[in-house]
Amino acid sequence: MEYGHSNLRSDVAARLRACRITPTAQRMQVGEVLFAARQHLTAEEVLRRLRTKGSRVSKATVYNTLNLFAERGLLKSLQVDAQRSAFDSNTEPHHHFQVEGSGELIDVDPGEVEFAKLPEGPPGTEVLGVEVVIRVRRLPS
Repeated sequence: MEYGHSNLRSDVAARLRACRITPTAQRMQVGEVLFAARQHLTAEEVLRRLRTKGSRVSKATVYNTLNLFAERGLLKSLQVDAQRSAFDSNTEPHHHFQVEGSGELIDVDPGEVEFAKLPEGPPGTEVLGVEVVIRVRRLPS
């Protein structure tokens, strides 16, 4: 979903308030990068985009903000590989293709994946959902 600047700004502020997050200037800047479209970004990518816009938000603030947003349900945190996490602005149930090498994540509609059977959760737990990551490799052109 693409927004004009003022619509995006008011949408980000409303999202933060709905999750009981104070919309500070730094959180708003991070939110405007993340919620401009459905996307998967690492903290480094968010920081790079902020720097391109002239922002002086610190690396620690970006990491803390991303983790707060994920904790409050505004983002999904996805482990791309052993060293990197990506943050998904699409919090609706869905799956992903993950491209080998680049770690790029591509959304897969939940209706495109079917299961005949799921195991019961361990004793004392309930299954909350299933997220599938389908690893793919780009073919040489």
